[in-house]
Amino acid sequence: MGTTPALFIGHGNPMNAIEPSRYADAWYELGQRIGTPRAIVCVSAHWFIGATAVTAMSAPRTIHDFYGFPQELFEVRYPAPGSPELAEEIIDAVQPTWCGRDEDSWGLDHGTWSVLRRMYPDASVPVVQVSVDATKSVHDHVALGAQLAPLRDRGVLVVASGNIVHNLRMVQWSAGDTGFEWAHNFDDAARDILTTDPSRFGALEDHAAYHAASPTPDHFWPAAYLAGLASASGETCRVEIEGYVAGSLSMTSYSLGLPEA
Repeated sequence: MGTTPALFIGHGNPMNAIEPSRYADAWYELGQRIGTPRAIVCVSAHWFIGATAVTAMSAPRTIHDFYGFPQELFEVRYPAPGSPELAEEIIDAVQPTWCGRDEDSWGLDHGTWSVLRRMYPDASVPVVQVSVDATKSVHDHVALGAQLAPLRDRGVLVVASGNIVHNLRMVQWSAGDTGFEWAHNFDDAARDILTTDPSRFGALEDHAAYHAASPTPDHFWPAAYLAGLASASGETCRVEIEGYVAGSLSMTSYSLGLPEA
């Protein structure tokens, strides 16, 4: 079967799910290059709770966890099946970390479906979400990512969805598709680590721009899972997509184990 690639996607504005953009086009191309996996595990910034958990329902609902967007976006459904069996594989893989089975409360939030709707528009591939535990450290999340590595050998695509730089309080729409200097500095530091020595990912929390780039860690920590997967396999990550939005959002995305286009 071979080892399935893994991704970190800078998902940014959920409107990418319905409007043409170079990011939507790039996500579609990633899906074409990867092909159809057995299943998808998505670590989404938008399931940020006080525990590690997995969606374990057979038909996860589409969650519209945002406000102020056009009605068309709220009408989007991504009816991918779930996989209680894969949820059990994840629970086993991350032991001794406790991992809860969410059978009825969550589903697929926009950190997952806004990306997968472009990568796999027919929604036929089973999807399981993994939460980001707010009580753990960045090092814990890197370790959890490493524990998910065996899934890649079983045909499972691991997608981490967040943003390396995500500061909504400092958004300036007049900045357009550019990033502030501090955003570039932090994004560049993350690129250097992920493309050379992903095991050092936790050191980014000591960067001078860390608190500006990540005032809350929910969007930053999903990238730790890709760093952990890379460390477990002895690989390094490769930049697939670059860009900024409104000064304080980075759209940089990475792949692991995906041949160059």
